[in-house]
Amino acid sequence: MSDVQDAHSVMAPVFEALQSHEGVAEVLNTVAREAKFRMCHPFGELHGADAFVSDVLGPLRAAIPDLQRQEIIRIAGFDAGGALWVGSGGHYAGRWIEPWLGIPSTGRSASMRFHEFYRIDGGACVEMQAIWDIPEMMMQAGVWPMALQLGRFLHAPAPMTQDGLGPHDSALSESSFHHVIDMLTAMGRHPSKGGPEVMELDRYWHSDFMWYGPAGIGTACGVEEFRRFHQIPFLNAMPDRGQHPEGTQHHFMAEGAYVGVTGWPNMQQTLSGDGWLGLPPTGQMITLRSLDFWRLENGRIRENWVLVDLLDMYAQIGVDVFARMKELAWSRGYR
Repeated sequence: MSDVQDAHSVMAPVFEALQSHEGVAEVLNTVAREAKFRMCHPFGELHGADAFVSDVLGPLRAAIPDLQRQEIIRIAGFDAGGALWVGSGGHYAGRWIEPWLGIPSTGRSASMRFHEFYRIDGGACVEMQAIWDIPEMMMQAGVWPMALQLGRFLHAPAPMTQDGLGPHDSALSESSFHHVIDMLTAMGRHPSKGGPEVMELDRYWHSDFMWYGPAGIGTACGVEEFRRFHQIPFLNAMPDRGQHPEGTQHHFMAEGAYVGVTGWPNMQQTLSGDGWLGLPPTGQMITLRSLDFWRLENGRIRENWVLVDLLDMYAQIGVDVFARMKELAWSRGYR
């Protein structure tokens, strides 16, 4: 398989089934029967469609019987190694009537962002890498047990242009791809090679860009909020960002004005300072999974959707977020 449109065709029935609730297991067993499903913490890695349906999707549907998959972005493209990926972002939503993963239900509508990337080979899906924003559900239930986020809690919206699902102008794909790669290269120069000016933020980012971060970090608007709410605390805690590429991987893809990236993991650095998420400097090397989408407008990045598997990071440093959450839930009357 070599055509991007063919990749969309492979995944279209899966997305349709997930939205309609009809024949999900059958469709997944047709399209991704032997796929490797790499899910965020606490799910881990599962092999085969049956395991994904029974261990991941099934419990979520039991908690939210009218579950809707509200997709806002879908792109497809080849990574630098020639692998073909489909990226899909949006929200799982519905009325939350039963506990899920030990998180108490609210009996009210709930919404959880997802970023899911599917690798296509030979006309089938052979791998999924996905982050669901589980901390967002804890916050909605009032039992997020970690530090308050610095950015605003915001339901991450669809693209301002309302064109996230395409069709995408393939003539823009290459320039969009290189713009994001060049931006990240410039970002990586700070702090080891100079102050904030070496990142050339004005060159790559729209003056009023929106950065939709994960629950636990929050949303930022423009350079000042982005730096205060995310970048400065992040680099204060892990100034060796980007200096330990071993064991990491990046799968960038672009379609039209949109660029996506996945990696399992795609960052590795040392928690040597403080300031990020209220964490102490443990001196421990940690890995991060960050699954992102960017949208370009008039040659600059206008919107950036970011999900980080924060629960996996906490687990690496020995913090059981779910155990802390259960104690908090108990103290607030949930039994």
